[in-house]
Amino acid sequence: MKVDWYQPLYQQLATSPLSAWLETLPAHMAEWQKKPHGEFTKWLKLLKKLPKTEVGQIELSDQVSFGSKQDIDEYTQKFIEGLLQQFKPWRKGPFHIHDIHIDTEWRSDWKWDRLVSHIKPLEGKHVLDVGCGNGYHMWRMLAQNPELVIGVDPTELFLTQFQAIKHFNPDPRIHLVPLGIEDMPPLGAFDCVFSMGVMYHRKSPMDFLVQLKQLLAPGGQLVLETLVVDGDKNTVLMAGERYAQMRNVWFLPSTLALEHWLDRLGFKNISTVDVSKTTVEEQRSTQWMTNHSLKDFLDPDDPYKTIEGEPAPVRAVIIAER
Repeated sequence: MKVDWYQPLYQQLATSPLSAWLETLPAHMAEWQKKPHGEFTKWLKLLKKLPKTEVGQIELSDQVSFGSKQDIDEYTQKFIEGLLQQFKPWRKGPFHIHDIHIDTEWRSDWKWDRLVSHIKPLEGKHVLDVGCGNGYHMWRMLAQNPELVIGVDPTELFLTQFQAIKHFNPDPRIHLVPLGIEDMPPLGAFDCVFSMGVMYHRKSPMDFLVQLKQLLAPGGQLVLETLVVDGDKNTVLMAGERYAQMRNVWFLPSTLALEHWLDRLGFKNISTVDVSKTTVEEQRSTQWMTNHSLKDFLDPDDPYKTIEGEPAPVRAVIIAER
């Protein structure tokens, strides 16, 4: 299994404030290339079947949309759709490729709309998205003309989906690297670090927040989105074996507790800019994600509780600076 996606990234890193990453990243990627990855070899073959198309229009500000059906014939459109369907389940989006609507489980555009007015301008900046999934939000970041947007996420399906989308807009400023945050050196060089929907999956949230801080340049901005519960600065829910049927959920703090944690760790200008209950309109099953979704994980008699009896999902966005 060999891919040649990362040489351009190495060249960009060499002349950037992130150049120290070259001490570890190529070796990490060489090791990753040696490992068998389940269905990844099959997905690579499918990626190579995607036809080259002329994309007449690119839209990133209001949605992620590349091209229209006028750019291609009906057969090609159906062929592309059939290939993209083979990369299910599509969790984050939506995407529009030559008028093919990839109707993902999450309306990730709604999350972006809730936070975009609160972040510093990204133009000319070096941006990192930790746990980026298939990269949907990275494309929205790209609309602001950053110097470089890098996502890290170890899941090969998400990497495949990202490469499928990038096939139709091979912008050199955006990259997804199949690593976890534990593989990241403390670069202290990113102007903005996003972490959305990750912290509650970490057994040690304090260590995770320290890692995020160490990735930021002095004065750099953290954009943190996570599950929260009601309460004061001492309120933290530790989930049981499952939370909303997810096995790998650990700590859900109140927003006041999370602000307190960030303050203790030395972050500055901390602010909770949004708190929103997750609805079954924002997270749901679709033709592109046919598995169970949020409505199946809530108490059928009380939508304010999960089927385990815990508070139903509420998500907050917290902004802070190093």
